Amino acid sequence: MMQKITMAVDQLTCPSCLTKIQTALDQQTTVTSSKVLFNAGKVKLTATDDANPNEFKKIVEQLGYPVTNLKVKELA
Repeated sequence: MMQKITMAVDQLTCPSCLTKIQTALDQQTTVTSSKVLFNAGKVKLTATDDANPNEFKKIVEQLGYPVTNLKVKELA
């Protein structure tokens, strides 16, 4: 089983923000893929079912980008 996680992120102001967030998330062993949607202000990622979505939220917020919404969907 996998989890599809979507976060709404504030203060994405430049393409380097995108790179910083994506690099930090891709370094997590439970993340299988991540994509930062700059224009939409969203981060989408797929992670293993043992991953803690709140950890990903914490990583993004520690980089200085407030997460305003976190959605988790179980994938079969």
